[in-house]
Amino acid sequence: MKPMVLPEVEAYAEAHSNNESDICRRLREDTHRTMECPQMVVGPLEGAFLKVMAMSVGAKRILEIGTFTGYSALCFAESLPDGGEVITCDIDPESTTLAKKYWAESPHGSKIQLRLAPALETLATVDGQFDLIFIDADKANYVNYFQRALELVAPTGVILIDNVLWSGDVLKSPPPDSNTEAIQKLNRLVHAEPRISAVLLTIRDGVFLIKPRLS
Repeated sequence: MKPMVLPEVEAYAEAHSNNESDICRRLREDTHRTMECPQMVVGPLEGAFLKVMAMSVGAKRILEIGTFTGYSALCFAESLPDGGEVITCDIDPESTTLAKKYWAESPHGSKIQLRLAPALETLATVDGQFDLIFIDADKANYVNYFQRALELVAPTGVILIDNVLWSGDVLKSPPPDSNTEAIQKLNRLVHAEPRISAVLLTIRDGVFLIKPRLS
């Protein structure tokens, strides 16, 4: 994954956005020290974006598909009021062990519930509506996650989908691999879906911002 803007522009945007909390900074640094693919962590700029989006919709209940080391879940938890809830799904016990270590240190960590199981299984069991749904997991299931998210998102909520530019590989035809093909399919599906309004943002590796239409 690489940012879709110049590195110096990315750095400028990060410097002029809200600062990450100290515990998020330490979690991010620990991720880079210990994880095999540390670039998967969303980082300060996208983390600030996620927090502002959660606050913009007045989120009290958030669903995250893809936890990794828990940085984005912690960003969400920090943005929620007391009594708010983040349900986050993953299958990797190693990366989520690091996540739980830092959540336990945070005064907001009690807002986070980890579901350690295949996400489609978890999505089949959750109920109610979510104010924000963030999809950042295995790309092969992006279409399945999006379709289920449409059923779970509140009418006033938003769906955010990460990595939808895939380092620019979405421009290639034919797609160079199955992950690229899956993201291209997802992007076409979102664009054609009549029940939503959507904009593809060039934040880091591309983020789809999706809003249900109220009429």
